[in-house]
Amino acid sequence: MAISNWLKQEKFLLIALAIGVIAYLSEHAVLEMGQTASILAAAALVATIVLASMRVAHHAEILAVKVGDPYGTMILTLSAVAVEVIMLAILMGGESSPTLVRDTIYSAVMLDINGIIGLAALIGGLKHGEQPYNDDSSRSYGVMILTAMGISMIVPEFVPEAKWHYYSAFTIVAMIALYALFLRMQVGKHSYFFSYSYPRIEKHQGAEEEHHGEESTMTSIITILIGVVLIGGLAEFMSAFMDVGLKNSGAPPAIAAIVVATISAAPEILTALRSALRNRMQATINIAMGASLSTVILTVPVMEGIALYTGQPFIMAMTPVQTVMIMTTLIAAAINLNDGETNAIEGMTHFILFATFIMLTILGL
Repeated sequence: MAISNWLKQEKFLLIALAIGVIAYLSEHAVLEMGQTASILAAAALVATIVLASMRVAHHAEILAVKVGDPYGTMILTLSAVAVEVIMLAILMGGESSPTLVRDTIYSAVMLDINGIIGLAALIGGLKHGEQPYNDDSSRSYGVMILTAMGISMIVPEFVPEAKWHYYSAFTIVAMIALYALFLRMQVGKHSYFFSYSYPRIEKHQGAEEEHHGEESTMTSIITILIGVVLIGGLAEFMSAFMDVGLKNSGAPPAIAAIVVATISAAPEILTALRSALRNRMQATINIAMGASLSTVILTVPVMEGIALYTGQPFIMAMTPVQTVMIMTTLIAAAINLNDGETNAIEGMTHFILFATFIMLTILGL
């Protein structure tokens, strides 16, 4: 692809680069202007990061179409987790809350399972009725998410503070072992768990795949790397503005966590909803459940590694309210996603759980 064509197609990344330069040049001036200017600058950077992450997700989707499932959705979820981990690492370097990692993972799971699956199954069910998928995938994802969150975010409540580093090291090994086995299942003998054979009925599907084929794999990989680096730089400025803008503002403590989770999930939400509207619920399940699992199982070891390196532990144990919401969500998912078909009623139950999560966050719980 010619450089001129690439520059034309990646105008959002160029805009993000320009805004990053502006933020670099004006950072001190904006911070000196006080809370209002800082929060407005942070909001502008959030919007810019979402635009950049959309381009990263676009090229991840191109790679996903070329390699097919289950590799495709794995690329999509890993690109989102990479954005999330980078933003968390940068935000934790500032004056952020020690619960930021925990709250971000919790928010991501609520957004992925209840938000994405809830809305997708609701609108997809209203349009198509019952939507089929491979129920082996949902069961595999569900038990892995429950195990990973139990080990990393429930059990720490009972670990003595003096021995946190021992359990932290164990958690890293446990998460890596779980993901290694899951990855082998996903791309090995059990790869059929995560795919579903649909009739090729959409006329535009072949044209879409042909269009994706026009962009080279190397171009997509390079663009993803550029986008991730750019997002990291923007996140650093966003962190500084957000710290000043939210200080003593009375905003919910978990607002930064929700911002990180929403930014990383924004591209996945659009992809999952498009799949549901096209009656391709398997892709939606893979994206939503896969993103939840990847967030827990990959974010935890990276952040725990940072905690061990710095000697400063994070608060990983969920609050009682968070634990109840997670358990309710996973039980509802186990019941709803156990028969190989979704419908609007199942979607509504998860969407109401997502609305409950938003209400509890507003109340500061």
